[in-house]
Amino acid sequence: KSLFEGDETYSELEISLQLKNLEKNIVRGQVLKTKKRIDGRGLSDVRPIKCEVGVLPRTHGSALFTRGETQALVTTTLGTSDDEQRIESLEGQKRVSFMLHYNFPPFSVGETGRIGTGRREVGHGKLAWRALKSSLPENEKFPYTIRVVSEITESNGSSSMATVCGASLALMDAAVPIADPVAGIAMGLIKEKDEFLVLSDILGDEDHLGDMDFKVAGTKDGITSLQMDIKITGITFEIMEQALNQAKEGRAHILQEMNKTIKSSRKEVSKHTPKIETVMVDKKDIAAVIGKGGATIREIVELSGAKVDVKDTGEVTIAAPDAESRNKAMEMVKNIVAKPEMGKVYKGKVIKIMEFGA
Repeated sequence: KSLFEGDETYSELEISLQLKNLEKNIVRGQVLKTKKRIDGRGLSDVRPIKCEVGVLPRTHGSALFTRGETQALVTTTLGTSDDEQRIESLEGQKRVSFMLHYNFPPFSVGETGRIGTGRREVGHGKLAWRALKSSLPENEKFPYTIRVVSEITESNGSSSMATVCGASLALMDAAVPIADPVAGIAMGLIKEKDEFLVLSDILGDEDHLGDMDFKVAGTKDGITSLQMDIKITGITFEIMEQALNQAKEGRAHILQEMNKTIKSSRKEVSKHTPKIETVMVDKKDIAAVIGKGGATIREIVELSGAKVDVKDTGEVTIAAPDAESRNKAMEMVKNIVAKPEMGKVYKGKVIKIMEFGA
């Protein structure tokens, strides 16, 4: 570039574009020729992986997932039905009990800039959300609202797939009974005429200089989420087949590394997690649980310190900061809806004596 300083024949922009084209041709040609990549890896090699769980002591679940120079710090927070996301769409209102937020601050790539949610963050977050959703338990079995937040602390390619891996670890650390751990990998492509190479776990430069960014996430049994960004006209069935097979091998390797840290969900939720229990009551007893003007349910809340939610179906959900408060509220609800049994002693307050009894 210094050779052309003071030469007005070419603008600085034209020189920069030519240098970028030169870099692209050299890198692509070298990979096609030697079958070795920018960092010396083979075509199907995955960068070194390090996993940690429980890194943040006060959260309900946390994980730090590092793959090469890409790292995600992921937290899981469990809440009650009051914390569900309320969405108003053209189809009407709905509530969502699983949310995932992906944050990509500029410092993760050594830049300064505006911190906030953009189109990229929303898209990557939704991709990771889809990858994990199918492994989550039904609300009836695990009545918590789940919020996962992924903070990308450093990035050199495939940060959305690092989010998937980190989120899976954080969910298991929070004792969310997921069906299977989920991992993700980004596949790349270098294609010149009829020759092509598929790259596993691509770097940022390989994404920039290559022809494809193909994100594949899933469990040991299958794929749960896909996304392809492609710069060429199209790809053949042969390329797609090889990319998926190579992604399967890479995904299996990543899951194996994750399993070394935590294989399955913890049996007990964190001591900081709200204690939730659900009980079904007869629809006829809903009025008794709520009381006149909500008096009964307010009394339960005041005496126990728990939150009580009653649905039209008869489902009563009790959430409390500790097991003692939850159990006290549950006992009060059960006493209200309990049917009298012959020979059982009940405590009560006599407020009036009548001819037929008290």
